[in-house]
Amino acid sequence: MPYPRGHRDRMRKRIVESARRLFNRRGFEGVSIDEIMAGAKLTRGAFYSYFRSKSDLYAEVLGCFFTDPEWKSRWKGVKVDLRSANAGPQIVRAYLSRQHFDDVANSCPMVALPSDVARTDAKVKSAFEAVFRAMVAILEREVLDRRKAAARAMSIAALCVGGMVVARAMNDGGFGDRLRRAATRTALELGGW
Repeated sequence: MPYPRGHRDRMRKRIVESARRLFNRRGFEGVSIDEIMAGAKLTRGAFYSYFRSKSDLYAEVLGCFFTDPEWKSRWKGVKVDLRSANAGPQIVRAYLSRQHFDDVANSCPMVALPSDVARTDAKVKSAFEAVFRAMVAILEREVLDRRKAAARAMSIAALCVGGMVVARAMNDGGFGDRLRRAATRTALELGGW
């Protein structure tokens, strides 16, 4: 008896979601294929009918709300409309929000995984770069100073990602909160928002 229509896509999505949560919590090396598949409630043997390698899966996991239409409602109370006239400030506020800070499992992989990505292969680095470039492109169209839009968009994106990475590394939660707020203010100023 054949599987119902859409079954393969649903199973692939379950694997990606399981991997995203696990990679965000423990990194690429800290997660096995067995754990990913158990989280997806599938057998290890099924993995290779969907992905050639763990690196291929990792590259797919590197989606974020800039590239993944399903991402939009990950953080409770945080909305980003990439088509709106004020997408730039929405991105900055969402990215540096307390909800994003607290929700490690559903974090944007650019925050949770940059040191892992730096140690992986070109395919994974290309996937990471594509997400970062997508973020920069959206921010660039929103920056008010058109002469400096490209440089400012790259700076804002780096400030958002780096600000969250450093805030999560702080033992002093209050200091981390102040850092996120400062990064938010500076990013909004750079954009002219």
